[in-house]
Amino acid sequence: MRGYAPILILLLVAVALPVVILNLSRLLRPHWPTPTKYSTYECGVVPVTEAREKFSVRYYLVAVMFLVFDVETVFLMPWALQMKELALFGLIEMGIFLFLLLFGYGYIWSKGALTWE
Repeated sequence: MRGYAPILILLLVAVALPVVILNLSRLLRPHWPTPTKYSTYECGVVPVTEAREKFSVRYYLVAVMFLVFDVETVFLMPWALQMKELALFGLIEMGIFLFLLLFGYGYIWSKGALTWE
């Protein structure tokens, strides 16, 4: 049972620390509610619609496509660093990867996912 004491102490600290910090911040913070504080912040522009306005699904699709292609291009850096060791095998492997990446890009372009209408 002595071997589990450090784990128990760590769990207690991990649970108690956020509770203590949140309660201390609630007690020490200044609290002066005004209508301005509860309004939506739009970079200094007065909001003209409700906060729960619906956006087009196309907006989210473009964001997800950006993330997918951005994350996939991160794989180019390790390949570039190991290019000499990988030799022809690495070149063929990266060629296939880039072909699939460009094929996917062409596919979403042909489906009209990149047009903003």
